[in-house]
Amino acid sequence: MTETPTTTADTTPAAVVRDFVEVVRSGWQPDRAFEFLAPTVLAHQVRGDAPETIERSPQDYAEHVREMRRMFGDFQLTVDELLADGDRVYVRWTQRGTHAGVIGPFEPTGREITTIDSAVYRVEGGLIREYWIQADSAGLAAQLEAGDDTATD
Repeated sequence: MTETPTTTADTTPAAVVRDFVEVVRSGWQPDRAFEFLAPTVLAHQVRGDAPETIERSPQDYAEHVREMRRMFGDFQLTVDELLADGDRVYVRWTQRGTHAGVIGPFEPTGREITTIDSAVYRVEGGLIREYWIQADSAGLAAQLEAGDDTATD
C-alpha cells in the first residue's frame, strides 16, 4: 500500500460507499469503519448454499477486514463498477492478494489469489445501514484447490 486514499465530505450514498470501499474494505484503514457504518449494520451474505443475515458493528467489520489481511496479505482492491439509485449503491470489485494465511482447510501457499465480488449497500443519514454481498466462493475455492500440493487428481 503506497498511497492513502482520501475521503470527501460528500454524504451522498455513492460517495459514502465509494469512500468506505476505498478506505475500509480495501484494507487501508479498517479502524475508520465507524465513519461509514451505522452502529448496527445488517449484512446479508451467502454461506455455502444458504443465505444468512448477521449484524455487524463497525468494530466487527474492522476485525473482519483485518482477518482478510491475514489471509490475503496486503491485498489490492480495485473498484470495477459503482452504480447508485436512491439510497442503494452497487459496487463490483476485484481483489488481488497472496495466499498468506489459512483459508478454511487450506494452508498458505504464497500464490496469488484473485476474487471478484459485489455488494449492494443501503445508505441512510450518511451511513451504511445494510448490505447484500455476493462473493466468488467457487472461484476462490478453485484457486485454493489448484494451489493445494496435497490434492490428488
